[in-house]
Amino acid sequence: MTAAPPLLAPSPLPDERRALLARVVEGLDGASLWWLSGYAAGLAQGHGAPQLAVLPGGAAQAGQRLTIVYGSQTGNARRAAETLAQEAEAAGLAVRLLRADAYPQRELAGERLLYVVISTQGEGDPPDDAIGLVEFLAGKRTPKLPELKYAVLGLGDTSYADFCGIARRIDARLAELGATRVQPLGEADLDIDTVAAPWRAQALAHARELLKSAPAAHLATVTPLRPHATPAWSHDKPFAAELLLNQRLSGREFRNVGFLEYGPVDKDVRHIELSLEGSGLAYEPGDALGVRHRNPDALVEAVLRAARLDGAAAASANGETRPLHEWLSSRRELTRLSRPFLAAHAERAGAAELRQLLEPGNPGLAALLGDHQLVDVLHRWPAEWDADGLLAALRPPAQRLYSIASSRKRVGEEAHLTVDVLRYQAHGHDHLGAASGFLAALGEGDGVPVYIEPNERFRVPADASRDIVMIGPGTGVAPFRGFVQERAETGAAGRNWLFFGARHFNTDFLYQVEWQDALRRKELHRLDLAFSRDPVNSPHTDVRAVAGEPRKTYVQHRLREHGRDLYDWLQNGAHLYVCGAISMGKDVHAALLDIVAAHNGGDAEAAAEYLTRLQAEGRYARDVY
Repeated sequence: MTAAPPLLAPSPLPDERRALLARVVEGLDGASLWWLSGYAAGLAQGHGAPQLAVLPGGAAQAGQRLTIVYGSQTGNARRAAETLAQEAEAAGLAVRLLRADAYPQRELAGERLLYVVISTQGEGDPPDDAIGLVEFLAGKRTPKLPELKYAVLGLGDTSYADFCGIARRIDARLAELGATRVQPLGEADLDIDTVAAPWRAQALAHARELLKSAPAAHLATVTPLRPHATPAWSHDKPFAAELLLNQRLSGREFRNVGFLEYGPVDKDVRHIELSLEGSGLAYEPGDALGVRHRNPDALVEAVLRAARLDGAAAASANGETRPLHEWLSSRRELTRLSRPFLAAHAERAGAAELRQLLEPGNPGLAALLGDHQLVDVLHRWPAEWDADGLLAALRPPAQRLYSIASSRKRVGEEAHLTVDVLRYQAHGHDHLGAASGFLAALGEGDGVPVYIEPNERFRVPADASRDIVMIGPGTGVAPFRGFVQERAETGAAGRNWLFFGARHFNTDFLYQVEWQDALRRKELHRLDLAFSRDPVNSPHTDVRAVAGEPRKTYVQHRLREHGRDLYDWLQNGAHLYVCGAISMGKDVHAALLDIVAAHNGGDAEAAAEYLTRLQAEGRYARDVY
């Protein structure tokens, strides 16, 4: 196997961080220092470090501590793991909490009690911070674990066919390696605490029993550079941000159909500006803004008609009684289906076809979840529902997160968003995305309930001299608008290279004037474009034919065209970022593997190891959804 070329050494630790580590490591033994090295590496790269807890005068022995490892894409698994760690620490247990990419994999063979809290991304993919750990567990070099006791809590979304798939695979793999499961796998849907709270209580009871012979110790907490304190505003308590601007960015050839403005070809992408004045909310480029939307009245009425229910009827849940229309407007998910609802509906409708789709391994379920909303299921398989029954079967609203498209250093107390308004026609009627439709309908001065969702793995480099490569087709370009603004305002010396793709140059080139101005001002140094649906005479279209048709050109094709330059940038220390749809992220990753292999001796295995090292160093970050 051809070895991958050496990567750039991490940046030196700033003096204040070196001093912090010096205070922490004083008195620790060799094994503890080795474990802490993962923390130091994270600080060197300028990333928010995972929370750690260590014993003063030496770390607890493996048999005397609880290790909690989490993998989180949007922050939910991190919060669940932090809550478990806090409860364990309050109970007097020796506990350490580590993000999956900071966990020293060589220590797994020595662990005695391990709890894993992990989310599943998309169709059974691990969150980015857990890719390395998942690959390690699946590999041939993973040690046997006969002395390990473990438990796994999975977070997922039953709108996807492979619900909690990564958690299931980790749970099964640990058992296969000889570890002992101390309690059943927890599988939490969007209403996380319904499953997570009792799972944590049981897990804590097991930890107390298993560690009861361990000597009592008070823990000294190593505080992260950006501690995860309880925010003033959250999903459950959002801030009412004032809408300052709602501007269409894409083509305007739309027609009115029914209650929706709908175009069969053209997209409707909005640039939205919100005021955060008076909120105290702070964000960094790369973070997301959570939006607590209301379901459009037309969608609520369509559901009520399909279910043959009266919106004024009283309905009760969790000790609260409200009109059914109010529940459906803001407290229930109406566009994303869940497996539990489908199972309940199949029973009420006596729908053999739907029951068959729900059978394990049926590929038709993914298609159903992908193109049916609640109203479609109610029409396709009519059933008798009462208000309380429907309310109980539906989930709370799914979290809607939008990458922030601005830097506070340039826009002050504002947050900008780039929103693709979902509109399509299927099953004989028009469909509207609930959150994007809510935002699109807002006018100047309207209030928008929002909160900040940090994304500490998606940050501009702490070393401002590093170059960055940004790959963001469609609305995936949003965070990179913030990156370029941030780097310009701070005078970063590193170069900025953007790959952007969309369907049409004339109607879908988001922020075209801004990017052109940025190129002129040397705030953006390279810009490569791919417009997949433009005619063959367009300078942005690849005219090579495939089966008589022009090949559609996507960002991954542009990456391959500039593979030599891209590889040179990476070899010289550049950071690489990808934002957009999960499928795009997979295509881009495949292109990157090909590029590295082509310029790295042609070894595919070495190319994969190269990208894995970039991810571990924080130099290859993805925000895919």
